Order: sequence, then structure tokens, then C-alpha cells
Amino acid sequence: MQDSRAISSVFNPKWYIQQMKGWSTASYGLLMFGLGFIMAATISGGAITSISLLTMFAGMLGFTCTISITNTKPLNGVFGVISALIYIIVAYNAKNYNDMLLQTVYIIMLDIPVLLMPDWAQNVDKKVRGLASRGKGLRNWVFTLLFFIVSVGLLYLWESQMTDSPRPLIDSIAASVGFTGALLTTLRFKESYYFWFIQSIISIVLWGITAMQGGSNWVLFFTYILYLSNDLVSFFDKNIVWFHPKELQSKN
Repeated sequence: MQDSRAISSVFNPKWYIQQMKGWSTASYGLLMFGLGFIMAATISGGAITSISLLTMFAGMLGFTCTISITNTKPLNGVFGVISALIYIIVAYNAKNYNDMLLQTVYIIMLDIPVLLMPDWAQNVDKKVRGLASRGKGLRNWVFTLLFFIVSVGLLYLWESQMTDSPRPLIDSIAASVGFTGALLTTLRFKESYYFWFIQSIISIVLWGITAMQGGSNWVLFFTYILYLSNDLVSFFDKNIVWFHPKELQSKN
């Protein structure tokens, strides 16, 4: 039986094993491929430095965290906090300062609540809803897009005027999409995965540009390609509740 409070099980290896049970077959396959690919990209990507190792660990933990969210398991609380903290270091070194803010938001909105509120992962198929639910689609979409636009403006203003970031625009857009996705995920709106999908694409561009400009290695570029693959799993795998709650309910 799963422990009633996730945070009390952080140091219990059995909890990690339990939380990784029940994932979809596609998720298990993607996890194994992704972890191996991230390690291979690090080893073959040039000199092994402290930053490259941190990037590798952040990519591995972050990817595992992302898959755990897709499979509605609170494993992301523990892995998410650790990976986000490492990402903050890597983003600071690369001068992608808004990505640092994004990782902080992930900790606050996605990871800490999972640790403190274990109900997050219970009966998810009954909690997932659409922005158009209860006839409020137009209002919800307007608020969502307004939140995104305001976020882009504020983030670009501070990063372009108050930092030495060489990529303020793309970094601001990527972070704003991530903010919006995190908010919708917290509120259990399935449209969050549309934003995760877009955020993966923009982050691929961001970290590709960063690598080409010498701000980082290519590991995060490849990691976000893996994130994009996970988004596709959420769209098309009928064993994932975000877009297929009715199919899963019919099996129960």
C-alpha cells in the first residue's frame, strides 16, 4: 500500500519502486532509451566537466520527473526538486536567467505540492478536465493567453534590461510557456500538454542556440527532444489519463 504522505517516504527505497509501477509500456521504453541517450550524449560530447556532469544528472532526473507526471505518480516531487536545483545552476552558467525562474516555479507549483499533498496522484482520471468544461472555454482560454502574454512581456523586460543574457527573447518565451503549462497542470487542465509540447520545441531552440554560442553542451538540447517525445506519449498512449480518461475508466 502506498504511504499516505509522500514526503515521509523520501528515504524509503520501496517507495521509489512502488511509484514506478503502473506506468504505460511506452513510458518505460522511453525512459530506458532516454536515460541511455542522455548518458551517451554526455560521454561523446567532449570534455567531461562539473557542468557537463550536472547537466547529465539534471537531464536524467528531469526526464524521469516528466514521465512520472505523465503517469500521475508523485515521484516527480523528489526528483523534480533535485533536477530543478541542478537546472538552475546550469541555466545560470549559460546565462539563461528566465530558465532559472522557470525551474523555481516548477519546484513551487509541481514538486512541493506533490510532497506535501499526496492526493495529487490519486483519482487523477476524475480530476483531469478541459478548459471548455462547464461552458467556460472562452473565458478560460482568454485568461490563459493573457497570463502567457503578460509573462512574456515582464520576463523579457527584466532579462533584456537587467541582465547580461544574450538570448532574452527566446528565453522569455520558453519560460512563459512553461509557466502557463505548470499552472494548467496544477489546475488539472489537459490543455497543459499543449503548452508542454510547445515549450519542448522552444526549449530545443533555446538550448540549441545556447550550445552553438558556447554557453552549454548539447545534452539539454537532446533532453528536450526526449521531453517532446514524452508529450507525444501523453497525446497518443491510451494508457495515459490526461487525454484518455474515459478509456481508463471503462477498464476499471
